[in-house]
Amino acid sequence: MSRQSPFGHPFLLGFDEIEQALDRVAKAAGDGYPPYNIERLARTAQDPERLRITLAVAGFTRDQLEVTLEENQLVIRGRQSDDKTRHFLHRGIAARQFQRAFLLVDGMEVLGADLSNGLLSIDLARPEPERIIRKIDIAAPDKA
Repeated sequence: MSRQSPFGHPFLLGFDEIEQALDRVAKAAGDGYPPYNIERLARTAQDPERLRITLAVAGFTRDQLEVTLEENQLVIRGRQSDDKTRHFLHRGIAARQFQRAFLLVDGMEVLGADLSNGLLSIDLARPEPERIIRKIDIAAPDKA
Protein backbone atom coordinates (compact mmCIF):
# COMPACT_ATOMS: atom_id res chain seq x y z
CA MET A 1 0.00 0.00 0.00
CA SER A 2 1.48 3.35 -0.99
CA ARG A 3 1.24 6.55 1.00
CA GLN A 4 -0.61 9.45 -0.58
CA SER A 5 1.60 12.53 -0.80
CA PRO A 6 0.17 15.84 0.45
CA PHE A 7 2.15 17.47 -2.36
CA GLY A 8 0.56 15.37 -5.10
CA HIS A 9 -1.95 18.03 -6.09
CA PRO A 10 -1.40 19.34 -9.64
CA PHE A 11 -1.24 22.98 -8.42
CA LEU A 12 1.75 22.23 -6.17
CA LEU A 13 4.69 22.19 -8.56
CA GLY A 14 8.31 21.72 -7.47
CA PHE A 15 7.59 20.84 -3.83
CA ASP A 16 9.34 17.44 -3.94
CA GLU A 17 12.31 18.80 -1.94
CA ILE A 18 9.96 19.91 0.84
CA GLU A 19 8.36 16.48 0.90
CA GLN A 20 11.80 14.82 1.16
CA ALA A 21 12.75 17.22 3.97
CA LEU A 22 9.57 16.37 5.88
CA ASP A 23 10.35 12.67 5.53
CA ARG A 24 13.87 13.23 6.91
CA VAL A 25 12.53 15.23 9.86
CA ALA A 26 9.93 12.57 10.66
CA LYS A 27 12.59 9.84 10.71
CA ALA A 28 14.97 11.88 12.91
CA ALA A 29 12.32 12.83 15.49
CA GLY A 30 12.44 9.47 17.28
CA ASP A 31 15.40 10.06 19.62
CA GLY A 32 14.69 12.32 22.58
CA TYR A 33 18.30 12.93 23.63
CA PRO A 34 19.42 15.54 24.29
CA PRO A 35 16.31 17.49 25.26
CA TYR A 36 16.04 20.92 23.67
CA ASN A 37 14.01 24.14 23.58
CA ILE A 38 13.35 26.45 20.66
CA GLU A 39 12.38 30.00 21.55
CA ARG A 40 11.58 33.11 19.60
CA LEU A 41 13.51 36.23 20.59
CA ALA A 42 11.69 39.45 19.78
CA ARG A 43 13.13 42.04 17.45
CA THR A 44 15.11 44.81 19.16
CA ALA A 45 16.55 48.06 17.88
CA GLN A 46 19.89 46.32 17.24
CA ASP A 47 18.81 42.78 16.32
CA PRO A 48 16.24 41.27 13.96
CA GLU A 49 13.79 38.64 15.18
CA ARG A 50 15.81 35.57 16.14
CA LEU A 51 15.35 31.97 17.13
CA ARG A 52 17.38 30.31 19.88
CA ILE A 53 17.85 26.54 20.08
CA THR A 54 18.99 25.43 23.54
CA LEU A 55 20.16 21.85 24.14
CA ALA A 56 20.78 20.32 27.56
CA VAL A 57 24.29 18.87 27.18
CA ALA A 58 25.40 18.49 30.80
CA GLY A 59 28.75 16.71 31.06
CA PHE A 60 29.94 17.71 27.57
CA THR A 61 32.84 20.12 27.10
CA ARG A 62 33.29 22.50 24.17
CA ASP A 63 35.81 20.07 22.66
CA GLN A 64 33.25 17.25 22.73
CA LEU A 65 30.58 19.26 20.89
CA GLU A 66 30.44 20.16 17.21
CA VAL A 67 27.96 22.46 15.49
CA THR A 68 27.94 22.42 11.67
CA LEU A 69 25.74 23.74 8.91
CA GLU A 70 25.39 21.15 6.15
CA GLU A 71 23.42 22.66 3.30
CA ASN A 72 20.17 23.72 5.04
CA GLN A 73 20.64 21.43 8.01
CA LEU A 74 22.02 22.54 11.37
CA VAL A 75 23.71 19.49 12.88
CA ILE A 76 24.82 19.28 16.51
CA ARG A 77 27.01 16.34 17.51
CA GLY A 78 28.29 15.34 20.91
CA ARG A 79 30.98 12.71 21.45
CA GLN A 80 32.18 11.44 24.81
CA SER A 81 34.49 8.53 25.33
CA ASP A 82 34.97 6.33 28.39
CA ASP A 83 37.89 7.23 30.62
CA LYS A 84 39.57 3.85 31.10
CA THR A 85 41.69 5.17 34.00
CA ARG A 86 38.65 5.64 36.26
CA HIS A 87 37.20 2.82 38.37
CA PHE A 88 33.51 3.30 39.17
CA LEU A 89 31.74 1.64 42.10
CA HIS A 90 28.45 2.72 40.53
CA ARG A 91 28.00 4.08 37.02
CA GLY A 92 24.75 5.96 36.46
CA ILE A 93 26.05 8.55 34.00
CA ALA A 94 27.04 6.92 30.77
CA ALA A 95 29.46 8.42 28.28
CA ARG A 96 27.39 8.78 25.16
CA GLN A 97 27.18 10.23 21.72
CA PHE A 98 24.36 12.10 20.04
CA GLN A 99 23.43 13.83 16.85
CA ARG A 100 20.54 16.26 16.59
CA ALA A 101 19.64 17.93 13.29
CA PHE A 102 17.36 20.86 12.52
CA LEU A 103 16.23 21.68 8.99
CA LEU A 104 16.53 25.42 8.29
CA VAL A 105 14.64 27.49 5.77
CA ASP A 106 16.63 29.03 2.92
CA GLY A 107 18.36 32.21 4.05
CA MET A 108 18.33 31.34 7.78
CA GLU A 109 21.60 32.58 9.26
CA VAL A 110 23.42 30.97 12.18
CA LEU A 111 24.66 33.84 14.36
CA GLY A 112 26.67 31.81 16.85
CA ALA A 113 26.74 29.23 19.64
CA ASP A 114 27.43 29.44 23.37
CA LEU A 115 27.97 26.76 26.03
CA SER A 116 27.15 27.81 29.58
CA ASN A 117 26.07 25.80 32.65
CA GLY A 118 25.49 22.63 30.63
CA LEU A 119 23.27 24.38 28.07
CA LEU A 120 24.32 24.83 24.44
CA SER A 121 22.52 27.81 22.86
CA ILE A 122 22.56 28.47 19.14
CA ASP A 123 21.12 31.74 17.81
CA LEU A 124 19.60 31.97 14.35
CA ALA A 125 18.40 35.03 12.42
CA ARG A 126 15.16 34.64 10.56
CA PRO A 127 15.28 35.98 7.02
CA GLU A 128 12.97 38.87 6.30
CA PRO A 129 10.44 37.63 3.76
CA GLU A 130 10.72 39.56 0.55
CA ARG A 131 7.48 40.09 -1.32
CA ILE A 132 8.13 39.83 -5.02
CA ILE A 133 5.57 40.69 -7.65
CA ARG A 134 6.70 40.33 -11.23
CA LYS A 135 4.60 40.91 -14.31
CA ILE A 136 4.95 38.23 -16.99
CA ASP A 137 4.52 39.45 -20.54
CA ILE A 138 2.25 37.37 -22.72
CA ALA A 139 3.71 36.77 -26.15
CA ALA A 140 1.42 36.81 -29.16
CA PRO A 141 2.32 34.73 -32.20
CA ASP A 142 3.09 36.74 -35.35
CA LYS A 143 0.29 36.53 -37.91
CA ALA A 144 1.30 36.46 -41.51
